Amino acid sequence: MRTWKGLFLAFILSFGTAGLGGAVTDLGPWYQNLQQPAWKPPDWAFGPIWTTLFSLMAFSGWWAWRVTADPVRRQQGLMLWGLNGLLNVTWSLLFFKLQRPDWALMEWALLWLSIIAVIGALRRDSPLAAWLQLPYLLWVSVAGLLNHAVIQLNGPFPRAL
Repeated sequence: MRTWKGLFLAFILSFGTAGLGGAVTDLGPWYQNLQQPAWKPPDWAFGPIWTTLFSLMAFSGWWAWRVTADPVRRQQGLMLWGLNGLLNVTWSLLFFKLQRPDWALMEWALLWLSIIAVIGALRRDSPLAAWLQLPYLLWVSVAGLLNHAVIQLNGPFPRAL
């Protein structure tokens, strides 16, 4: 896993996670009818932003795996990376598929904290890997503000059928 094959695997896992999130993201009528804050980025920007972020996450995870000598810390990093991916997909599921931005915002706090945990774990062995996570943390912070604004402009949200 410390070779270029490991980098390839990290990209497969990262973009596999992105694919799962994309599969539960429905930009249909429900989403299109939501009132959005004036500062929301245009919909076309989300694809390039997420592609960049998932690429940085893949490289960061691979680099940390490569330079971390302690197998216990390497395993912890991998588990945190996996948990973060699960929380990332879960946010999309709650917001888009279940049409519950209110639930998604509660879950967003866990997602945000998981990024902090990943950064904390990575910085011990690889400051570079930790720094590569900062754009993700910033974007998810913006996403949380956007999620909150959507709730303020559109809530409350009844259970979708």
